[in-house]
Amino acid sequence: MRKRFFLPAAPAGAASPLPFAADAPWLAPLAGYSDLPFRLLCRHYGAAVCVTEMVSAKGLIYKSPGTGELLMSLPEDQPLVVQLFGAEPEVLAEAVLTLRRAGYAWFDCNMGCSVPKVMRQGSGAALLGDPERALACAQAMIGAAPGRVGFKLRLGLDRDRLVLPDLALRLEDAGAAWLTLHPRTARQGFGGSADWEAIARLAQRLSIPLLASGDLFSAEDGVRCLAETGATGLMYARGALHDPAVFAAHRALLRGEEPAQPEAASLRAMISLHVRLAREHGWGDGALWKMRSLVPRYVRFLPGVRVLRQRLCRCTDWQDLETALDEFLDGEGLS
Repeated sequence: MRKRFFLPAAPAGAASPLPFAADAPWLAPLAGYSDLPFRLLCRHYGAAVCVTEMVSAKGLIYKSPGTGELLMSLPEDQPLVVQLFGAEPEVLAEAVLTLRRAGYAWFDCNMGCSVPKVMRQGSGAALLGDPERALACAQAMIGAAPGRVGFKLRLGLDRDRLVLPDLALRLEDAGAAWLTLHPRTARQGFGGSADWEAIARLAQRLSIPLLASGDLFSAEDGVRCLAETGATGLMYARGALHDPAVFAAHRALLRGEEPAQPEAASLRAMISLHVRLAREHGWGDGALWKMRSLVPRYVRFLPGVRVLRQRLCRCTDWQDLETALDEFLDGEGLS
């Protein structure tokens, strides 16, 4: 029987400080992907901190279906940061207090999501267009959890409406514990290139930790970003989706070692671990559907992956999926 936990192991007051360092890479919040099984997988490979999928503050307060799933955790899923989104200061404060009573210790406010349905609510990157509301939301969350709240930012809504460094400095003055910068505008989404120079400029102005995000597709990208920007640390998003072992590779590079190259045996071990975690801690059929989309990312550079993707789409249970993987990784029938 699968074990499902809503509460982490320790009360908020007993939480250890979060690690902010070049050799302490974080897993970014990934809507639809950074669930409990994926976080545990990334921790296995060296993720120092994991951030939950984005959680609606209003959905939490009103107990919307699915919110509990996003917050599922285990004692070994620590340290954990809960990322909230919303545009009403009082609702965000109540959400933080609710989570603190439940035992969660660390929080992040998403002020960078450019998904239209989020921005239409005045949340995410829409807050960059209303700095006073953004600051009010920040003050409410910080008041509910002093020293325990960070903020995820972009450069602004577009190039004509940039808010950095002013908003970042005001958030620091308000008591932000750390900031994360994805150096694109909301209009850019994930297009174009991340402006790492903007991270470097902001890092020089801040006295609190700054995490870098954006275009970190590999450990080599991550180490280069740290060297070029002077950021305190970073969080992997798409790089982790394609290779959860990016955290181990990141740490190896910083030690001056050559990261292990992926091979059939290591890929099999990683996928097998993810399948086990998904079966044990996943939520219903969604865990299987999610795995069907993730596995092709992990083996994308191997021949026959297109055939594997088609085969996985027809899998309706875990045994089908494992059989397809065995055949593919053994090189049988998927050429």
